Amino acid sequence: MANACEQLCSDLSEALRLGKAREAESLTREALKAGADPLDLIQNLLVATLTEVGRQFQELLIFLPELMAAGEAAESATAILQEAIAEGGGETRSAGTVVLGTVKGDVHDIGKNIVGALLGAHGFRVIDLGLNVPPSGFMDAAAKENADIVAMSALMTTTRPATRSTINLFKEVGVRFQYKMIVGGGCIDQGWADEIGADGYAPDAAGAVELCKALLDVT
Repeated sequence: MANACEQLCSDLSEALRLGKAREAESLTREALKAGADPLDLIQNLLVATLTEVGRQFQELLIFLPELMAAGEAAESATAILQEAIAEGGGETRSAGTVVLGTVKGDVHDIGKNIVGALLGAHGFRVIDLGLNVPPSGFMDAAAKENADIVAMSALMTTTRPATRSTINLFKEVGVRFQYKMIVGGGCIDQGWADEIGADGYAPDAAGAVELCKALLDVT
């Protein structure tokens, strides 16, 4: 049984790397039936696999479609594992809550979706607000969900000022330092993040995960 479970886990890791969502779902269910611990699969198999996928992306060994596919496959597997944990009377230990959205005026969400998938697989509770989110939308969600981090994405240069407006609104109502506020996206760089007073910037999804871990001191 142990050998069978080890083989299933190896096959699952490979399916995740290749972005084969249906295969990942099937192998996840089989691994659970073979006695694999769902929390262990999340913390040690999914996270390790996606960390490696992120490294490959950063080193240009794979490209955006492969990264997206791996993230989607991981989402499918994670949903099954979280359900198994709940049915067993346990719960996953959240690394923190991240409110995530694309800023007002911007309707691009590929990068945001990848960040959300990777954060979820690494144990974060992700509240995805979607596209075209106004500053008040980020603030209301942060308060409602008791967020640790507010993450803003902007792809177009014309929408970049919305990240400043969002941070300024948090300042105006006196809640800015209740949250870590980070930015990313095609039109964002470290200089802009520093200028608007953000707590951090990441150039890609894997970097966003590491940034969130660092900000919340998650190992």
